[in-house]
Amino acid sequence: MSLLNSEIKPFTATAFHNGEFVDVSDDDLRGRWSVVFFYPADFTFVCPTELGDLADHYEDLQAMGVEVYSVSTDTHFTHKAWHDASDTIGKIRYPMIGDPSGTVTRNFKNMRKGQGLADRGTFLVDPDGVIQLVEITPEGVGRSAAELVRKIKAAQYVREHPGEVCPAKWEEGDETLAPSLDLVGKI
Repeated sequence: MSLLNSEIKPFTATAFHNGEFVDVSDDDLRGRWSVVFFYPADFTFVCPTELGDLADHYEDLQAMGVEVYSVSTDTHFTHKAWHDASDTIGKIRYPMIGDPSGTVTRNFKNMRKGQGLADRGTFLVDPDGVIQLVEITPEGVGRSAAELVRKIKAAQYVREHPGEVCPAKWEEGDETLAPSLDLVGKI
């Protein structure tokens, strides 16, 4: 069953954020747009490329009113060690949630069966705490932060403009569609 259009479940966790350990809960995801960006493990291969790419787009996301939370089943201590050891991870300014109990990962139905690791999952949560985007990619396929930014802009546009939808490859400023009987068979 898809989590799309469902409300996030309660959780509390500890994150490494800007040199400190901080508490994060589902309440922190409410009231603004949030990206919950799951990845399998610290000190791996594809994961740092994705997290670094997301770090490169973090200022743009912040300007859009979006907070980012990366999550793996590693501890917040491991996140700090990785942040200190890797130049790529060292540029991260968003909270890195440690989820060793798997609570957050299971709440998003993103745990790999029998492995104790998160899948490569991206979840966009709207200000009401409702999941508006779900993307799961296989182990060897890294995600693109630029494409995520495009999708978030589309989701924000649709929320702000009821009755309009964004077609494929829509970019900010492009025309949208207003679904109606008149459009059936004409696209």
